[in-house]
Amino acid sequence: MKAKGKRPKKQAITQLRLAPMKGVDPKYSNVVRISHSPAELVFDFGLILPGDKVAQIVSKVVMSPLGIKLLHKALTENLAKYEKKYGEIKLPKKASLADTLFQTIKPDDDSEEDQEK
Repeated sequence: MKAKGKRPKKQAITQLRLAPMKGVDPKYSNVVRISHSPAELVFDFGLILPGDKVAQIVSKVVMSPLGIKLLHKALTENLAKYEKKYGEIKLPKKASLADTLFQTIKPDDDSEEDQEK
């Protein structure tokens, strides 16, 4: 019989374990390019530092539309929890968040692809 007033603890459905493998180191990104096809969405996460003219891609993530919809839901829920605990995240007023943080990554004029053509 359950004790009154106590709810059972939630158990994680899936555990994630990071196996030691090359290329799974944490990455920092301050710019992302998003592209898509009917079957998938592609996120190229990049890093651009002050003074740089070209963002360096640090990670590429490819997901299904369903996976992205679920990620969107999880991000929305977690941002609400974060703001409840730490306060509202203020968005820039002059430019949209997309304009400020997630700029379009333009190919470098001197990139290897251009040199091969």
